[in-house]
Amino acid sequence: MAVIATNAKGIDLLARLMRAEAEGEGELGMLMVGNVGVNRVRANCLDFKGIRSLNDMVYQRPGGFEATTKSYFYQRVRERDRKLAKRTIDGERFHPAQRSLWFFMPTGDCPVQWYNQWNTGRYKSHCFYSPTEQDCPLI
Repeated sequence: MAVIATNAKGIDLLARLMRAEAEGEGELGMLMVGNVGVNRVRANCLDFKGIRSLNDMVYQRPGGFEATTKSYFYQRVRERDRKLAKRTIDGERFHPAQRSLWFFMPTGDCPVQWYNQWNTGRYKSHCFYSPTEQDCPLI
């Protein structure tokens, strides 16, 4: 059962974002990016107050995703990417992105904190950061 409300356009949008941000990280990396996106829609805290849809989340300014400014984000959706997006929308979570609201690709080690959020782990090139329960209790 879906943990956020969406439609086919929303699923395709999340699938394109997951591919653009993490195709080189394989399916698991893409699923983790999907976790971050779904978490941002669910959170209603910190930088994500009022973000209630996948469209709001993907195109949030400031704070959105750099991939939306690149041509590869606008590639046609593949069915396998759509299936991955649906898995995250249906609530599958993957460590270290289960509660993460941010990720980035540093040139070296993952900083312990990034914008005052704690590192929850790294997967290949991406470091993931999650809020505390006090800052964001409902993710």
